[in-house]
Amino acid sequence: MAKHAGRLELTWTDKDKALLSAGDGRYDYTFVDRADPRVREVRLLHEVDRVEAPIPEERPDDLPEPTRENLLITGDAMHVLDALSKTPEWAQKYVGKVKLVYIDPPFNTGQAFPQYEDNIEHSIWLTMLRDRLRQIKPLLASDGSVWVHLDDAEVHRCRAVMDEELGESNFIATIVWQKAYSPKNSAKYLSVDHDYILVYAKSADAWRPNDLGRSASMDAAYGNPDKDPRGPWKPGDLLANKPYSLGRYPITTPSGRELDGPPPGRYWRVSATKLREMDADGRIYWGADGSNVPAVKRFLSDVRGAVPRTMWFYSDVGHNQTAKNEIQSLFPGIDPFATPKPERLLHRIIHVATHPNDVVLDCFAGSGTTAAVAHKMGRRWITSELIADTASAFAKPRLTRVVDGDDPGGITKSTERVAATDAGLPEMTPAEAQEFGRLLGKVAKDRDDLDPATVRALRAATRTRDETTVTWHGGGGFTHLAVGPSMYDVDEDDGDVYLSTAATNGPWSQAVAAQLRFTLTPDHPVFCGARGRQRLAVIDGVADEIVVGTVVEHLGPKERAVIVAKVVLPEAESRLAQSAPGSRIKKAPRDLFPKRTVR
Repeated sequence: MAKHAGRLELTWTDKDKALLSAGDGRYDYTFVDRADPRVREVRLLHEVDRVEAPIPEERPDDLPEPTRENLLITGDAMHVLDALSKTPEWAQKYVGKVKLVYIDPPFNTGQAFPQYEDNIEHSIWLTMLRDRLRQIKPLLASDGSVWVHLDDAEVHRCRAVMDEELGESNFIATIVWQKAYSPKNSAKYLSVDHDYILVYAKSADAWRPNDLGRSASMDAAYGNPDKDPRGPWKPGDLLANKPYSLGRYPITTPSGRELDGPPPGRYWRVSATKLREMDADGRIYWGADGSNVPAVKRFLSDVRGAVPRTMWFYSDVGHNQTAKNEIQSLFPGIDPFATPKPERLLHRIIHVATHPNDVVLDCFAGSGTTAAVAHKMGRRWITSELIADTASAFAKPRLTRVVDGDDPGGITKSTERVAATDAGLPEMTPAEAQEFGRLLGKVAKDRDDLDPATVRALRAATRTRDETTVTWHGGGGFTHLAVGPSMYDVDEDDGDVYLSTAATNGPWSQAVAAQLRFTLTPDHPVFCGARGRQRLAVIDGVADEIVVGTVVEHLGPKERAVIVAKVVLPEAESRLAQSAPGSRIKKAPRDLFPKRTVR
C-alpha cells in the first residue's frame, strides 16, 4: 500500500507567523516572526483599583457564596493570557485551574461597530483565534471546556482551527441559539435567526455537563394514581426490541388475566424473576383494575435533571433584544453595546459547564456579561477587554453594580410560573392548573346546571401567576488590572529591537522576572526573583566586576545567579564564571529571546 504524507488542516496566508495588537481595537496587518520579542515578552499586570462589598445579611443561605478573587483586566488578550500562564505568581493560581472559557470574538461579518473593528481579514482573524486557543489551553482544567460563540461568517473555519488546536476528538457539540424573536423583513435572502456556539473539551473523556433543571411541564407528566408513598411517577414501557434470552415468558396479571408473552419480535426488558422482585417492591403498575400489560413505575425522585440539548430557544435563554434591554436598563441614555448577550444565555452555559467557585474566563469582555453572570452564580472569574473606553463605559461600572447589589436585571431575579390553588383543591403544577381551567371551561360551556359562582370560584382557585424571587443581593469583589507597557521599541526602518523608556528600575525587574519565569522576591536587597536554587538580579545599567561581586556575596550555599543588565562588561562575565560557577549573565534585550536582530 502506498504511503501518504500530510494531515488534514486549514491553511491561510502567514499561518506560521504571529499577530501584534495595534492597541486600539484593531490588529496590525503586518505579521511578525513568532520569535519577535514583542510576541514573546510577558507584560506586567498593574493593579488599578479594588472593588469590594460585604455579603448582605438578607442573602439566603442556600445561594452560592459571592466570590472575591476575580479579575477585570484592561489590555489585549494576547498579553493577558501570557501573563496569567507564564508569570509564576499568576500561573500558580490559574494554570490548569480554569473550568470554562467562553469566547465571543469579533464575528468578522464586515460590519463596523463602535466598540471594536470587526472587519478583519480572514487570515488575521484566524491567526488571532488560533493564538488565543494556544494560550488558553494551558490554563484549562483537565475537565475544562471552551465555548466559542460565532455566526455564519467564520464558524466553519473556526471549527477546523479548533480541531487542530484542541483535537477533533474533543469536540462536544455545536449549539444553535435562536437569537431573534421575529424575522427580518429587510433580509436580502433569508432572515438569519440563530448563532452558533462551538463546544470543545480539554479532554472529552474527562468532561461531563451538568443537567439542567426540570421544568413544571416536564414534571407534569408524573402523577400518583395509586398513592405510592415514594411520590409521583410515570409508567415506562416493559417491552424492548433488542433480543433478550430471558425476555419471553407468559404473565398472569393481578386480576387473573393471562398474557401469553410479548408480541412477536419483542421481548420483556427484565426476566420473570426480576419482574416478581419489582412487583413485590411496588415498582410495577398493572392498571386501575389490575389487568393491564405491566408498566415500570419511573419515580420523579429517581429521575435526573434535563439533559442539555443543542437547540437553545429564546423563550428559555433570551434573544438579542433581551440583551440590549438589559444593557439599556443598566446604562440609560447610552447607546447599547452593539452585540451583548442575554444573561440567561450565559447562565445556561455557566451552569452546564461549571460548579460554584470554579474559574470562568472570558478574554473578550465587551459589556461584561460573562463576568456579571459568573459573579451572581458564585463562580470566580477573569475577564479582559482590549479597549479601555469599553471597559470604563460598560464592563467596570456594570461589575461594580453587581458587587454593590445595584444590578436589578438579568438573572438577579428569577420568575417561576406557579398555580395558586385553594378552595380545598389539591396542589397542582401550573400545567395541571391550566389544563384544569381548560377542561372546566369546556364542561361549563356544555352544562347549564352548573352554578356560575362555583365555576368562577374554581377558576380563581386554579389561576396561575408569575412568582418572582430575588436571587442576587450583592457582595464579593474584583480587582481591576491593566496590562503594562512594552519594554521594547522597534525601529520601523530596520526592524531592530531596543529597550523602551518603560524599561527602568522596578517595572523592568519585574518584567524580566516574568519573562524568565522567576517568582518575585521584592523584599530581598539584591535579588528580585527566585527559581529553585537560581537567584535573579536585574541591573538597570552596567554590570561590572563590582556589581558581580555584590551579587555573589549574597548567594547562599549551592545557589547560582542569573544577572540581567543593559550593558555587560567583559570582566564582569569572567569574574562571575570564577566566583560562582554555573551562574550566568545576560545582556538585555539580546539574550532574553531566541536569536534574532536585537540590540
